[in-house]
Amino acid sequence: MSFRDLHYGDTPLLLPNAWDVASALAFVDAGFPAVGTTSFGISASSGTPDAGRASRRATAELLHQLRALDAYVTADIEDGYSDDPSEVAGFVATLEAAGVNIEDSTNEQLIDPMKHAAKIMAIKAAAPEVFVNARVETYWLNQQANFETTLSRALRYVDAGADGIFIPGATDPAVLKKLTAAIPAPVNVLVVPNLTLEQLGDLGIRRVSTGSLPYRAAIDAAVAVAVAVRDGEDVPKATPYPEAQGRLERYVARLGGHP
Repeated sequence: MSFRDLHYGDTPLLLPNAWDVASALAFVDAGFPAVGTTSFGISASSGTPDAGRASRRATAELLHQLRALDAYVTADIEDGYSDDPSEVAGFVATLEAAGVNIEDSTNEQLIDPMKHAAKIMAIKAAAPEVFVNARVETYWLNQQANFETTLSRALRYVDAGADGIFIPGATDPAVLKKLTAAIPAPVNVLVVPNLTLEQLGDLGIRRVSTGSLPYRAAIDAAVAVAVAVRDGEDVPKATPYPEAQGRLERYVARLGGHP
């Protein structure tokens, strides 16, 4: 089954987002057929805020490290790390990824949709096999956050060659149903509280991403361990060391002993 095929299953594709090799391996061991990266998690791990094009090098390095992962990998590449469509396309063509998310904002501001469409067209020309998930930032940034503007941008990106449309921040079931009915491509959202995968599927959603939620939850869990030890409380259970070590040893073996 191809990465594209995963968007047409009985329920939406749930895409967990990893920030390093260990988190990606854990997701695959849990049975997920595809894993995404999270620009927030990658940037935060390096001590830098999200966005601002800070995650370019680390994202490329992580994608290279995950080249032998027994699952599809799709990369969060912010806005493509450049205003120049040819530079964006050249970068994507070097990535070892089944897909990319590329957002239509820079420095937390929406950009001209024609400029974003140009990036999409350039990517598809340079790397036609890459699944381009065009991210519409209207609801996420609360800028022109309405159905009409969101749909207009989405349709422009589909016309430019986008394989999917990602609308983070959209959570109203009525709006989601209208968007999926009007967009002729798989629609992706972030996890929506109080809506199951099945319910999102009934609304027409074909992909659900966890975004930075696992990374942020992992930080909270790590702090909870230290607090529990400090305060004399029960320590949370965790994957045994031999099992966690074994994942890495098996992975390195698949890479021929050279990470």
